[in-house]
Amino acid sequence: MNFKKYVLFGLATAGMLLSFESCKPKGAGNAVSGNAAEKTYVAPGQYDEFYNFASGGFSGQLSVYGLPSGRLLRVIPVFSLDPEKGWGFSEETKPMLETSHGSVPWDDLHHVQLSKTDGDYDGRWVFANANNTPRIARIDLTTFRTAEILELPNSGGNHSSPFITENTEYVVAGTRFSVPMDGEGGDVPINTYKQNFRGTLSFVSVNKDNGNMELAFQIETPGVNYDLSRAGKGVSHGWFFFSTYNTEQANTLLEVNASKNDKDFVLAVNWKKAEEYLKAGKGKKVSNLKYVHNKYDDHTHTATSTLKTETIVLNAEELEGLCYYIPCPKSPHGVDVDPSGEYIVGSGKLAALIPVFSFSKIQKAIAGKQFEGEFGGIPVIKYEAALHGEVEKPGLGPLHTEFDGRGNAITSFFVSSELVKWNIKDLKILDRVPTFYSVGHLMIPGGDTKSPEGKYVVAYNKITKDRFLPTGPELAHSAQIYDISGDKMQLLLDFPTIGEPHYAQAVKAEKVKDRSLKIFKIEENKHPFFTKGENEARVERKGNDVHVYLTTIRSHFAPDNIEGIQQGDNVYFHVTNIEQDWDMPHGFAIKGARNGELLVLPGETQTLKWVPDRIGIFPFYCTDFCSALHQEMQGYIRVSKKGSNVPITYSLGTNQPVEKTN
Repeated sequence: MNFKKYVLFGLATAGMLLSFESCKPKGAGNAVSGNAAEKTYVAPGQYDEFYNFASGGFSGQLSVYGLPSGRLLRVIPVFSLDPEKGWGFSEETKPMLETSHGSVPWDDLHHVQLSKTDGDYDGRWVFANANNTPRIARIDLTTFRTAEILELPNSGGNHSSPFITENTEYVVAGTRFSVPMDGEGGDVPINTYKQNFRGTLSFVSVNKDNGNMELAFQIETPGVNYDLSRAGKGVSHGWFFFSTYNTEQANTLLEVNASKNDKDFVLAVNWKKAEEYLKAGKGKKVSNLKYVHNKYDDHTHTATSTLKTETIVLNAEELEGLCYYIPCPKSPHGVDVDPSGEYIVGSGKLAALIPVFSFSKIQKAIAGKQFEGEFGGIPVIKYEAALHGEVEKPGLGPLHTEFDGRGNAITSFFVSSELVKWNIKDLKILDRVPTFYSVGHLMIPGGDTKSPEGKYVVAYNKITKDRFLPTGPELAHSAQIYDISGDKMQLLLDFPTIGEPHYAQAVKAEKVKDRSLKIFKIEENKHPFFTKGENEARVERKGNDVHVYLTTIRSHFAPDNIEGIQQGDNVYFHVTNIEQDWDMPHGFAIKGARNGELLVLPGETQTLKWVPDRIGIFPFYCTDFCSALHQEMQGYIRVSKKGSNVPITYSLGTNQPVEKTN
């Protein structure tokens, strides 16, 4: 296809994207067969086959669904405040939302990645990206809780993230928006993009025993936008592939100015070569940075936030053999690697075809120096030299591709609202089914691994329209699950989702469920304000700070009557749940608190800070249903005026009512 045709198609497609209007696909009324309900039905008391971890997009959270039922199992707070679980409200979790900019109570979670061993999911951790203020989070699948958040310096957005190498050696992130490197040199005119803006690729190492992350190094590249990425596997292990757009290096009205080039690029990065350069001392240590590293400790039940100031940077323009560009039409979005690692699929949002590249051809082209020039000092491999072939006339608006493990790929098409199945080797289209509406990401359980579970594909749709009961001007985003076990794809189920799902991954339930933690052992609690039992429950004043050592058990607090608190005191409720039974959390809330509640899991200690702004009697109570006498699980705090001589007193069961006198 020549440049003129690309532009015409691109403009037409862009118009369709901007209008954001979708019509119901033809034949949609017959899309579901009579036995679909049987295939998604999970009987009462039975478990789903898969855990499905789906990003919440603008909610900043991670949702867990069962598949094939589509049942919502849990919402895991990550980058946004969550009153339900006290995330970001308790003194222990506040540090998890710290950044170099201060506390950031919201972010945009787009992509999730399950940890891998030998190219397959191992069920240990889930990684997630913060797209707005660049960060990577690690969620521990024993607790289903965010265990770690690492901020990324020298980054202007974190969309191409957090993608993972074959053995979780690295979690990798590419900057969405190229910007000047951090520091005083960033004060430049915006229209000097071509001179001063840079792209960075961050390689975060992962400790194989405990999952702890560290920023190992960054690669500095020419200024373009990085969209998505995938690690090589099998024959391509040791390489990473990033889709890029805005090779025009425009800085305004990108919908027009960043869609002019006939082809943008896929960037191929030899990260094994990067390790060699690091070992040889070719990296430049960069100081005077500001980024933070937040960790949650399951023994102290507290988070810490540490400021970091250094990283090591490799310059891709200066280091031969580190990076290569591969031309890819047109404004590529997804880049995906098949189970063998041989085939790399590019998906240009404005392209009328799907290019499939061959890793062995890429290596041959590099060895033979089959280049068509360079871009920003990085060699550009000839398109035809890297190409396995093109899928012709696949649909409109190709975005993402996953694999069924039987030699086939399935690609999502945003504009034509469909999923299309095609054969990887001969590139022939095998099947297509409609979606409702404007599908973005899709997900096959294990679809990015060496061993996909080719049973289902889930479409994550940007528009719902008439699929569910109306809920005002905004409708829930939706997911749709299809059976792909046969020759033809079959729609089985729609279900609404939390926030806006971008990407998701699903793992066999048995890889996760048996290692799920049931309680935190009381004897292992190392919290500095841990209360071992009711006999240690107490209240202590230290100047204007009052520490309440509170225990919870079905169905009372100890103590439950507290007096001597003064207006303006800093009151810290250190709540220890002394239960040791599975699924026995307790909540804690007090009238007038300006932050949130606590959710305290069995054996755990959490702290709520409260500053009373008036005198009076303030009730507190358990917010999480725990027993038949849950309603009676409450207490009272008396607040007196500042400077009052009312002493600190506290009790449980002994402060009996005084009888009325005439």
